[in-house]
Amino acid sequence: MKHRSLLSILCFLLIIRFRVAQVSAQTCTDDNGNFRPNGTYDANRRLILSYLPSNVTTHDGFFYNGSIGQEPNRVYATGMCIPGTTREICSECIRIASDGLIQSCPNQTNAYTWPGDATLCLVRYSNTSFSGSADLDPRVLLYNTGDITSNQTEFTTIWEGLLGRMIDAASTAKATPSSSNNHYVADSAALTPDRNIYALMQCTPDLSSADCENCLRRSAVDYQGCCGQNIGGVVLRPSCFFRWDLYPYSNAFRNITVASPPLQPPVTVPQPSGDQANTTENDTSKGISAGIIAAITVPTVVIVFILLVLGRHDIAAADDEGGDITAVGSLQFDFKDVQDATDNFSIYNKLGHGGFGEVYKGTLPNGLQVAVKRLSKKSGQGEKEFKNEVIVVAKLQHKNLVKLLGFCLEGEEKILVYEFVPNKSLDYFLFDSRMQNQLDWTTRYKIIGGIARGILYLHQDSRLTIIHRDLKAGNVLLDADMNSKVADFGMARIFEMDQTEDNTRRVVGTYGYMAPEYAMHGHFSMKSDVYSFGVLVLEIISGKRNSSLNQIDSSAGNLVTYTWRLWSNGSPLELVDPSFQDNYQTNEITRCIHIALLCVQEEADDRPTMSEILQMLTTSSIGLAVPRPPGIFFRSRHEPVERAGPSMDSSALCSIDDASITSVAPR
Repeated sequence: MKHRSLLSILCFLLIIRFRVAQVSAQTCTDDNGNFRPNGTYDANRRLILSYLPSNVTTHDGFFYNGSIGQEPNRVYATGMCIPGTTREICSECIRIASDGLIQSCPNQTNAYTWPGDATLCLVRYSNTSFSGSADLDPRVLLYNTGDITSNQTEFTTIWEGLLGRMIDAASTAKATPSSSNNHYVADSAALTPDRNIYALMQCTPDLSSADCENCLRRSAVDYQGCCGQNIGGVVLRPSCFFRWDLYPYSNAFRNITVASPPLQPPVTVPQPSGDQANTTENDTSKGISAGIIAAITVPTVVIVFILLVLGRHDIAAADDEGGDITAVGSLQFDFKDVQDATDNFSIYNKLGHGGFGEVYKGTLPNGLQVAVKRLSKKSGQGEKEFKNEVIVVAKLQHKNLVKLLGFCLEGEEKILVYEFVPNKSLDYFLFDSRMQNQLDWTTRYKIIGGIARGILYLHQDSRLTIIHRDLKAGNVLLDADMNSKVADFGMARIFEMDQTEDNTRRVVGTYGYMAPEYAMHGHFSMKSDVYSFGVLVLEIISGKRNSSLNQIDSSAGNLVTYTWRLWSNGSPLELVDPSFQDNYQTNEITRCIHIALLCVQEEADDRPTMSEILQMLTTSSIGLAVPRPPGIFFRSRHEPVERAGPSMDSSALCSIDDASITSVAPR
């Protein structure tokens, strides 16, 4: 019987250790010339790729094709994710792909990549338009090192039958931006009763059916001619993707019913003829062992055994509704392990402290350095806030957000274990006269952009819509390269789908950073985070705390008020930190001050969104609105009231305390 005759293949798979492609190759070419790094073309390339994650996820079908700039420095770019991908995962895949191209292709005018394993996306850019064109080169072909050593004829019959059906399905699917197919198909076929072939194909939706069919068929022919005896492989082209393997490597296979082997003669893949059989100079064929990140496939029984041995790993799926901490897919640490890592919370390992406890540096047995946040038993953050931080942060993955590695709950001990960020928090540098000179304007501008991207991810690009509610300098960490990472989500709130605002009788956060509507009425939204971001930008530019001016001169008000007066008097550059010593671009800083004033407008509707802010920061050609007097605006007795708050008690607007608070009854 066929199943019995393929038994040797299955047995072979159970004992070999073959490598599996982690598709991450970047393909860079300069057929049309190259460009000068840091020039106009490079700036346009970086700009359009920085917008690509949000542009892709806001379009139906998760496909975006656009351009930026003027000839000869115009850059065309495309981004795409496979159907069924969540907005959060798609955005992260596009971001990683874009960053990879920038790093791997320093001066090439054309590049593309199909990164991913459990998920999949495409990023491509060029100095010429490629919309609707079926580009087959340059091609990358990857294959596993394991071979099919027997019964290859029967195996090939099933393999060709599956691929023939898939090519027909993908190429004939109506490809429109709103279509759920988009020249895409994921399918499988039974090899034995307990072993299947899994394959995935996709063309860009701007291709015609004929071009899509040709691209996929060429890929199948190329793989069969090169590596038909190998178990699993990938063929990457600028316009299409094909991968197959003997395990469900993608989430796309979760809801697929395995197709039985065909009873009739299969639809075979045409054999190469003529020039199709020839490879081009741009073709790249190589084994996975030659540089692709590898994973080892093991039998299911071994996986189950390992999971049983490592029983303290929490592998339950997240339950958004229940908010159960046991439903978080994070590693739960033993308290003794945390004690050992921090040398029993030694004072020599203490990194700092916040409103809810102390933070220690720790080293795990494997040498990994971590930051351990030990909540004070007397702190305002109880079990509810602790659960909130674990559940929220465990779902977030972004380079400008601090990464949660695990947690510990034992008796009264509530502990969070984060990635270690070596350069402490932003306030450590920003408000210390001895450290300020380590943050020149270029570094601070990068920090501002990183914070904006992190908050934009929380508001728009993550699967959940999250309001941070306590954005301040102390909650921004800096890594070894001074990249900013937003931290401390104990006060964050998750919004329901389509929800844009909420009210609370328990106002939490830090005075000085709070939006007026939140401080006074408990009303918060994404725009209340925008207000906090505006205050933070002013602090980064000036090197002064929002409340510090009042401590020096009671008539000065706070930093927001002081900035508005400078702006109104036409002298905004007086705000600039003296440590810059004129080493900054005046237009750049003036624009940042302008953006910050728009963020701290009294009315929430007058403030920009984080996506608009990021565009303002990265594109100098975008015009800015004229700012009005900001919220919580301190006026002298001789200044006319230009725009009073509609329902605010003016006496309550004079709070300048920077201390974190946990409960304030709104008026």
